[in-house]
Amino acid sequence: MSWSVPASAPTAAKLGLPHLAESLKQYAGRADEAKMGFLDLVLAEELAVRDDRRFRQGLRLSKLPHHKTLDEYDFTFQPELDPRKIKDLATLAFAEAKGNAALLGPPGVGKTHIAVALSVAACRAGFSVYFTTLDDMVRQLRTAEASGRLNSKQRTYLRPGVLVVDEVGYQPLERAEANLVFQVISKRYEKGSIILTSNKTFSEWGQVFGDEVLATAILDRLLHHCDVVSINGPSYRLKNRLAAIERDANVA
Repeated sequence: MSWSVPASAPTAAKLGLPHLAESLKQYAGRADEAKMGFLDLVLAEELAVRDDRRFRQGLRLSKLPHHKTLDEYDFTFQPELDPRKIKDLATLAFAEAKGNAALLGPPGVGKTHIAVALSVAACRAGFSVYFTTLDDMVRQLRTAEASGRLNSKQRTYLRPGVLVVDEVGYQPLERAEANLVFQVISKRYEKGSIILTSNKTFSEWGQVFGDEVLATAILDRLLHHCDVVSINGPSYRLKNRLAAIERDANVA
């Protein structure tokens, strides 16, 4: 069957479907080639456009530092890390269940890369995502508390379906700061997911949060529904730095 649809373009434009209005002729030809229903093709294409728009908007609002994917992660450089564990996380079952994911290991092993890749996948799947370092979150919350806007600022970290907290443990916190973190973790408990990265083992979190009891309370909520992945291999950044030094030496 051959479709004649150009006359429908003004109607599509009036309905607020500019992409559809521009693409009707193309759709008609593709429907003929695929021998499929024109309406089915049109609706599938419009849904794809809207999904892509939502995905890009989600990435913009997420504040992710970059948009690297798991395809860009070099698992061969971390032979002790089982790729299946990361691929299991990439199914986002933990996010669907409002659970958490923790990536532990020394600096430079790719924890943030994996956290971002999972976040990109979550954005594509329709989850709202927000990225922050622990240090920046604490600074924002302290400023808000001092100006009487704590409840309002907390919503920044409570609203997203997936909250990414990077670099837990790089700077020790004062007890008042740790209590602000506890409030966020406690209010998100079983209501939204957290992806966190840390260079400290959980047994060291008492030092990070300046109080063993408070650290235990935070861990109790985080780990109740949590997939934990430890990465104990060499540093990517050191690898790249050494490679650059070697290249410079060879050139010299």
